[in-house]
Amino acid sequence: MLKSFLDLFLKPNCPLCQRPAEKELCFYCEKQLKQFENSSAEIFWQGDLPVFIWGNYDGLLKRAIAALKYDKKVNLGELFGYWLGEKWLSSSISKQSKNLIIVPIPLHEQKLKIRGFNQAEIIAKGFCQITRYPLKANGLKRVKNTEALFGLNLQERQKEIKEALILGKDFQQKLPNYPVLLLDDIYTTGTTVKEAKKVLEKHNIKVIGVVALASTKK
Repeated sequence: MLKSFLDLFLKPNCPLCQRPAEKELCFYCEKQLKQFENSSAEIFWQGDLPVFIWGNYDGLLKRAIAALKYDKKVNLGELFGYWLGEKWLSSSISKQSKNLIIVPIPLHEQKLKIRGFNQAEIIAKGFCQITRYPLKANGLKRVKNTEALFGLNLQERQKEIKEALILGKDFQQKLPNYPVLLLDDIYTTGTTVKEAKKVLEKHNIKVIGVVALASTKK
């Protein structure tokens, strides 16, 4: 009985509601987050840069991503990567794309120093554990410390992100043999991932699309 009491007392708290949690999240928050999952993540898998999106950037999912980024709840990132990877593997797209290399959108080194981690890279690690795709965390490098694109119009976003990315050290010595799947935490207008695609394709690296945890697209 003492062990049962101690197990209950020593359980980690849910990072979103502070209830005791058996896993990364309590049952209640996990259930609530799953309500933001898209019924069809493939709906935007079309056009020049197809996008695969796990969920709708709103409510508790929006709060959870903020907790990951600003409250340093890194374990949430890997969990989100697992969820994204599971949804990807259950899609028809994954059956057509057996050999891929995952490249997360990078942070500038100054922001990385302040935050301590790149949330896209953390999500990518979870994604790659599930999918078994190789991860190239340094496939791209951000050389311009861009301001937050949120709140900027499309023209301002494009100007801000222009020439902000270059080929990273993972690909500078040897180009990949397989196509790249870009990964980001939030997809909004696609300005950053389009610039990433442009940089990679300049070096004859094929980009098949983007996977993102959440998006404002409906």
